[in-house]
Amino acid sequence: MAELNGLAREAQRQQWLLQALRGDATPQALQTWLRGAPMQQQLGLQAYRANAAASARRALALAYPTVQQLLGDEAFTRLALAHWQAWPPRCGDLAAWSEALPGVLAAAEPLAAEPYLADVARLDWALHQAALAADDDAPLSGVLLLTQADPAALQLRLRAGHAVLVSAHPVHSIWLAHQSSADNRFANARQALADQRAEAVRVRRNGHQAVADGIDRLTAGFEAGLLQGQPLASALAQAGPAFDFEAWFIDTLRRDSLAAVVQAQTSLRRSDI
Repeated sequence: MAELNGLAREAQRQQWLLQALRGDATPQALQTWLRGAPMQQQLGLQAYRANAAASARRALALAYPTVQQLLGDEAFTRLALAHWQAWPPRCGDLAAWSEALPGVLAAAEPLAAEPYLADVARLDWALHQAALAADDDAPLSGVLLLTQADPAALQLRLRAGHAVLVSAHPVHSIWLAHQSSADNRFANARQALADQRAEAVRVRRNGHQAVADGIDRLTAGFEAGLLQGQPLASALAQAGPAFDFEAWFIDTLRRDSLAAVVQAQTSLRRSDI
């Protein structure tokens, strides 16, 4: 019980600290963790705020490394400070903060000349989330159901951290260019931008590492359906008749990206009402 009370007090203290850093803490809340004379309290709070801003920048850089490279350090630092002020963290875990950044970038008028930036941020965030996903290395289960049940009665569950992004911009080419140190690493991305190439990307775990694969739109549509929890038949219909399920299935097994085949969740049966 004492340990639980201690955890509750620490959680409350962190909430008060976050309120103080945002500037909306009451004087009574400040007194719970600031000590000394008023001047000392203000100096301490300024130090906390400066440290929090630096921590926010580091957290944003970890979540959005490609965006950081595209903007440059100075512009990215300004973005981090503005984002921290407009969208302050609501919990002590900064790794879970900044999910809203892609939407902020999409709505930012000064960045209208770089419309791909928001989707690059979405890709960065998906990779960040995949890297933080819980380990999902249990053996594949339920494969025999594919030979025994109607596809309308089955769901295919992909491994934790799996995500799909379909963009009107060459986000995968841009991301790849920033993973390389070759002299001509930006050539393909520049050509893709000039060609206004649309690209789809799959994000997945490869062991403990998050990776991004360029995929075609049919595959993206199919996997998006699976991630939405659609039955196999519905996901196949969404992908269209040109989608090669057999080739996808073999490749997915090779990558160990399929977690399970299960009976589809259906609406309430008459007997359940």
